[in-house]
Amino acid sequence: MKKVTVAPKGMGLNDFVAHQEGFFAAEGLDVTFDWKTFRGTQSSWKGLNYMERPQDQPYTKDKAEIIQGACVWGSICNASAGMGKFVAEAYGDSPWAIFVRPDSKIREPKDLKDVPISVGMRAGSHFNVPYRLEKYLPLEHIKTVNTGGFGARLKALLDGEVEAASLLPPQIAMAEQLGLRKVMEDTFHTLWWVPEGFEPDATKAYLRALDRAEKAMDADLAKYLPLWKLAVPAEFETYHKWDFSKFGRGERFVYKTIPHSEFDEVMDQVKRWDLGQFLKDKSYDGLAAR
Repeated sequence: MKKVTVAPKGMGLNDFVAHQEGFFAAEGLDVTFDWKTFRGTQSSWKGLNYMERPQDQPYTKDKAEIIQGACVWGSICNASAGMGKFVAEAYGDSPWAIFVRPDSKIREPKDLKDVPISVGMRAGSHFNVPYRLEKYLPLEHIKTVNTGGFGARLKALLDGEVEAASLLPPQIAMAEQLGLRKVMEDTFHTLWWVPEGFEPDATKAYLRALDRAEKAMDADLAKYLPLWKLAVPAEFETYHKWDFSKFGRGERFVYKTIPHSEFDEVMDQVKRWDLGQFLKDKSYDGLAAR
């Protein structure tokens, strides 16, 4: 059995289903979850620069071999900044939404003009804001504030620290059950990233296990919805009596190669948004894991 460490994204259930059902073991992997990194990605990132975030530290500080996932923009940019390689052979398709408090005067996307939106710097919650809002507002009127991970953004919104927050699963379902109001929603792609030189056969075995989990959920989603309890940030575990049966699917696993055209679009957008300060290699072949 090949020992592999995984920091789940928490936007979907595939890792948890694959672990519970023995799909990792069936593919020859002995998987350990890195809960420290996972919980760190849910926490506040205030005061942390890029390359200091919890998900960066396995590459910049700990030098640990970990499989992680992030939005398509983040995974590609992380690889370009020297933090591993993105896995091109599969991607995730995840919901995304901006929420406000129920008494907010913000009713539609155009009302977000010059309103700082809570995001996690240089991650899916961040990149989605200009990507989705630019059809409603000029780029110069789209504002973000770095709050950090999933739980931190939801808490900042509930506490009145921000007027709007960019949320992903399962915080979208949590926000709905807490009575927060959705202003806009869409979907976006995610990718996995691995250390440079990571064993290709182990990566492929990991993806096959996630695909097995996807098929298992297609067959009986209700069976696995209680696993969302593993993705709820610690500070929210007892905040509310969560009804996991209404949390939905979250991110879906798509076993198809991400096209070069999407990679090229990412690079163009990051340049337009002036978020390319850390990019080095900008080629698909140079950044994709082999």
